[in-house]
Amino acid sequence: MKKTNYLLRNLTVLVGVIFIARLFYLQILDDSYEILSNNNAIKIKLEFPERGYIYDRNNILLVANQPSYDIMVIPREVKFKDTLAFCKLLNISKRSYIKRLEKAKHYSSRIPSVFLKQLSKEDFGALQEIMYNFSGFYIQKRIIRDYPKNSAANVLGYISEVNEKLLAENNTYHQGELIGTGGIEQYYEAVLRGKKGLKFVQKNRFNKEIGPYKNGSLDKKSVAGQDIILTLDSQLQQYGELLMSHKRGGIVAIEPSSGEILALITAPNYDPNLLVGRQRSKNFTKMYLDSVNKPLYDRSLLAQYPPGSPFKLANALIGLQEKVISPNTTFLCFHGYRYGNREKEFMKCHCDIYNSPINLDLGIYRSCNSYFSNVYRRIIEKQPTPSLGIDTWKDYLESLGFGNYLGYDLPTGKKGLIPNSDYYNKYYPLRNWRAVTTISNAIGQGEILSTPIQLANFTAIIANRGFYYTPHMVKHIKDSVIDKNFTTAKYSKIDSGNFEPVIKGMYDVFEKQGTARYYRLNDISQCGKTGTAQNFKRINGKRIAFEDHSIFIAFAPKENPKIAIAVFVENGGFGSTIAAPIASLMMEKYIKGKTSRPLLEEAMVTKNLDPLYRHQQQIEQKIAKKK
Repeated sequence: MKKTNYLLRNLTVLVGVIFIARLFYLQILDDSYEILSNNNAIKIKLEFPERGYIYDRNNILLVANQPSYDIMVIPREVKFKDTLAFCKLLNISKRSYIKRLEKAKHYSSRIPSVFLKQLSKEDFGALQEIMYNFSGFYIQKRIIRDYPKNSAANVLGYISEVNEKLLAENNTYHQGELIGTGGIEQYYEAVLRGKKGLKFVQKNRFNKEIGPYKNGSLDKKSVAGQDIILTLDSQLQQYGELLMSHKRGGIVAIEPSSGEILALITAPNYDPNLLVGRQRSKNFTKMYLDSVNKPLYDRSLLAQYPPGSPFKLANALIGLQEKVISPNTTFLCFHGYRYGNREKEFMKCHCDIYNSPINLDLGIYRSCNSYFSNVYRRIIEKQPTPSLGIDTWKDYLESLGFGNYLGYDLPTGKKGLIPNSDYYNKYYPLRNWRAVTTISNAIGQGEILSTPIQLANFTAIIANRGFYYTPHMVKHIKDSVIDKNFTTAKYSKIDSGNFEPVIKGMYDVFEKQGTARYYRLNDISQCGKTGTAQNFKRINGKRIAFEDHSIFIAFAPKENPKIAIAVFVENGGFGSTIAAPIASLMMEKYIKGKTSRPLLEEAMVTKNLDPLYRHQQQIEQKIAKKK
């Protein structure tokens, strides 16, 4: 019995000690309940960190920060009556005041939210000393972006306010907070944003801030975001944007030995500073509604074009690998390739080599449609059935980077299209299609679609004689290791030896009577391939032909290449007229740091295709109205 009493007494003492310890912690050590009970006298402020800076490969600053000031509101603490004076102070109407306050209440009556964004420095200076007169409102400093260079908006992206959907899904963001949108800002948001801090501020009975609570002992400092060094060469980027003035299209330049993107150009582009400050919403809406120029649409990653004649090189590589041709295999051309008995079953050719043997080298540098139609037909017909032939062909092309996302570190893109047997079986239910049914694939037309970055990557594969590194934008992040995906070589299904005769043909595009001979350089060995892609648009069920697209792919130098490039100019005509000189100028600019052809440079900069685009728009509108 005594033993039982002893145990009960000890248990009672132990429970008592636990309760006393807990009360001591809650009343003496733990401040959270004290803060909550004094929430009218203590304000909790978020301290937003500086976002990381962004530099180009040569440490040129591309994205910096600047201070901005928002007026915040806690609806349940708004008690003053002179709203007209407050509205006059902020230069807003009473209707706007009510609307903004209701929106804040809808979000939360207790949690601060943005009432008015991005005050000017002058307004901040005038308001900061008198805001205590307006209970429930205070000014919060935050960081917004600043762009020293008017360039690469499509690469960098921008920052915008978090939306309600994200707020509901992610409690690490708060209403009114800014988040990376598009480009590097979005893809590397977690790296750039840093960590928010907290400040506890003491207020007096007049609602005026009188200093930090408990001398700031509870405050938590913000941690700045990490800086990022891009692979981008900002001078090459700006030069390419200049050459694409008054044009539409995309340019992608890659360092073959690393997969680093040197330039990623979309035209037309916009000044990234337009999406900063009080006019941001107005400017964004204007660009978003511009359905003609589409400045927010990144053509280098999203635009899907027929690749045209540069695609002939892919068919050449597959033909060599499948051993259906050799470098010495010849075909004849009779101003085109006939693949049936009907008049329309004839593919025209402009190589100007009539009834004379054409080998691979000549076929490449004179861009003979007949030659590559024969090659394509042999590839497909090598297999027992057209279905197996087309699927084998597609497997090769996917290993060359076509028809799929490349995995680069940008948040947008399209995969293009390389058709397989299922695709054609859908359109030919009787499965009576064959190689000549799909003959346009021989010259990069028909159903094939690719993006500029896919063609640039394909060019890098040729330059590397069979492999590539996933194209990427980030070169270095402090205390971080670059994703292995960007530093691991990916090999195509083409043997390295089969690239040499193709490279010889690309070299002769400049060196012999090829399609880019006028842009030859004495001190740089260039390898390239022109392309002219037909440009059709379906309007009201009608297939309307417009001016062809100008395309060019190239790399230089021939040995140990430093740059691979793809240029698309919408409605630019022959590949040799606009795309080829732009590519040649950019390669020279990157390798030598300067250019030596001022007349050619001036001709490209001043070339204005806007009248052509307006004319096409007028035709489209005219046809659309007829419906």
